[in-house]
Amino acid sequence: MSIKIEKKITAYEVAKPEDEVKKDSNVTAIAPLLERDEVLVGSTYKIKTPHSEHAMYITINDVIVNQGEESEHRRPFEIFINTKNMEHFMWIVTLTRVISAIFRKGGDITFLVEELKAVFDPRGGYYKKGGKYMPSIVAEIGEVIQKHLVSIGMMEGQLQTEELIAKRKEAEEKLGADAAAKGQQCDKCGAMAVVRLDNCNCCLECGDSKCG
Repeated sequence: MSIKIEKKITAYEVAKPEDEVKKDSNVTAIAPLLERDEVLVGSTYKIKTPHSEHAMYITINDVIVNQGEESEHRRPFEIFINTKNMEHFMWIVTLTRVISAIFRKGGDITFLVEELKAVFDPRGGYYKKGGKYMPSIVAEIGEVIQKHLVSIGMMEGQLQTEELIAKRKEAEEKLGADAAAKGQQCDKCGAMAVVRLDNCNCCLECGDSKCG
């Protein structure tokens, strides 16, 4: 677009792109999307629920950020979910595309774990191998992402500590095998797994306790 100057030019100044951004207070800086390398390192996790005869395989591929520098680290770039159960095809495709898009935007992605693990199946949850209660398949996908983030150092904590296993066993002995299914929501991890043990609220998912 050209502008005709009607007055005599007495001075000029070169405007920088960042100066234009500062003028508009409504503009928010957005981090650039992560770029995909030719070869990605990933991990595949298996989910087998009693609701389906077919297993679900979840693959999470990572990119290496700041490779060769002191701040080098891995972070998720994309997720794929594969299963022979076509009943879930539509929502699986939707979920993988949305999660992958969030991964690529960078920044803090740990909120995904809490959001997914808070999803409950109206038909009822199930117990996975080892006796742990899962409120839905989506919640278990959230746990898989949590496990992956812990393994690459993006989240703190261990999913299966001796102390946590002992608390789950104690809860089952006192409250029954479906103790976790009766729990309230945890303020720390968002899971519906807070039960009363020894006059103290304890989360059977992350181990958070109001009594220390």
